[in-house]
Amino acid sequence: MKSKVSRPLTRIKQFYMLSVLLLLLSGCYGDDKGSLSANSVIYCAEGSPESFNPQTVTSGTTIDAVSYQLYDRLISFQTKDNEIGPSLAKSWHVTRDGKMITFYLRKGVSFHQTDYFTPTRPLNADDVLFSFNRLLDPAHGFHHVSGGKYPFFQSVGFSSLVEDIEKINDYTVRFKLSRADSSFLANLATDFAVILSAEYAQQLAAEDNHQKIDLQPIGTGPYKFKEYRVGSLIRYYRHENYWRDQVAIEQLVYDITPSKTARLTKLLANECDVIAYPVAHEKITEHPNLTLEAVTSFNVSYLGFNTQKPPFDNKLVRQAIAYAINKQAIIEAIYFGHAEVAKSLLPGSSWAHDESISGHGFSIDKAKALLAQAGYPDGLTMDIWALPVQRAYNPNALTTAKLIQADLQQIGVTVNIVSNYEWSTFSRLLARGEHQAVLLGWSADHPDPDNFFTPILSCASMNTGNNRAFWCDPAFDGFLYQSLQTTNTRERKKYYAQALRILSEEVPLLPIAHSRRYQARHKNVQGQLLHPFGGIDFSGVSKN
Repeated sequence: MKSKVSRPLTRIKQFYMLSVLLLLLSGCYGDDKGSLSANSVIYCAEGSPESFNPQTVTSGTTIDAVSYQLYDRLISFQTKDNEIGPSLAKSWHVTRDGKMITFYLRKGVSFHQTDYFTPTRPLNADDVLFSFNRLLDPAHGFHHVSGGKYPFFQSVGFSSLVEDIEKINDYTVRFKLSRADSSFLANLATDFAVILSAEYAQQLAAEDNHQKIDLQPIGTGPYKFKEYRVGSLIRYYRHENYWRDQVAIEQLVYDITPSKTARLTKLLANECDVIAYPVAHEKITEHPNLTLEAVTSFNVSYLGFNTQKPPFDNKLVRQAIAYAINKQAIIEAIYFGHAEVAKSLLPGSSWAHDESISGHGFSIDKAKALLAQAGYPDGLTMDIWALPVQRAYNPNALTTAKLIQADLQQIGVTVNIVSNYEWSTFSRLLARGEHQAVLLGWSADHPDPDNFFTPILSCASMNTGNNRAFWCDPAFDGFLYQSLQTTNTRERKKYYAQALRILSEEVPLLPIAHSRRYQARHKNVQGQLLHPFGGIDFSGVSKN
């Protein structure tokens, strides 16, 4: 489906309009959190979403709040074995050359019916075409609505890979690719590849309310949107006509509570049923009514250097900083031993992990020598931006920054810690490259190693601002490209080893830790919430 082209707004005007609209929408409903039914779940989340459309962001805070609750994808990773399985597409076929993938859609899948939209038909091929043509085609009427940025898809080169999406009939869609790509199906199974309603988009276009598509969402997922109060709460109601098994929970409320101490207090006071990112040492299991869930998560925390800004445009400075940081001390103080020192970007459980790449050890002498060689024998001054929300890969970025600050004092580097931005502002400024160095991280969306490289370090991801190091290396990109051209795991591992060696030499970012992800809840909340990849999922949750 192609919509009439709308004239792109300037980015400043777009942001202003979206901010105003969010505030207006946040007051549309008068229900109070105290009016919840007994069959409801309150999740104390660590931050506010930037959008209600996962296509437009890569933030884990937004993904946790939105992706699995509101939407489905054509295909998805199965909980038991992390293999790709059917979802909105009941099956698919890949040609021998890997350049054409045909998806066969389920029939009778219902979109959400809300106060602001009533669907007249079930999901069909038009919805798939709309969802992907919007992000592929700059002339599409909805492409520029939220700024024209689709960071995950732009970082993996989706527009250069997908030549065409063809509607064969109402329930058959064919993707035509310019080349075979071994990560294509995995990328379609990520949290970002959600299916939107083309009919809802037509309604908004007719009303000239295009912006609402990402703020008042419509999907096919287990819950439907009811209310958002900025910085306070999100309310979802059960999608009564959900195509999978009936959802047990009637209402799902996200209580936005940035403080981890406040979240734990609310859990103990029965004000929350589940809390985000508890720290394992908090002895939650000592409370008889609480339980702690843990999964091995594919993630990495890192110190990223803005390689476009001095002094980090000099790789010798980056190497010096890398040697001066005591990672083991950070593991003990921040993760309380529930993480492993990151020797490279890839965790040890990845099939592409290479033991021969040992990373940068802790050596003050090497750090001082490199700093002097770089032209800073008397040291320098730098800023480190600390992540303002708690994530599994870094439960306390501010304290991490203080530990690094103390480490770098030993080589004459003075660190100014920047920690005064809330999450949405922080994320926006990072994408613009305002930072000098930043404590951040990445949680993988699927098990293919490419997900640790392309979305956060490719030249394409630099152009979208998702590459926080603003680093582009054609040789590095070349090894990633070669790996995606083959399905031979041994060959792919060789290419990734070359890419890892470039990262070890160039140090656009310093990997610090690979950690587990935890979830604390009351024991009367049953069902799996966490998966090794992607965000939190309440679709299978019940409450006794």
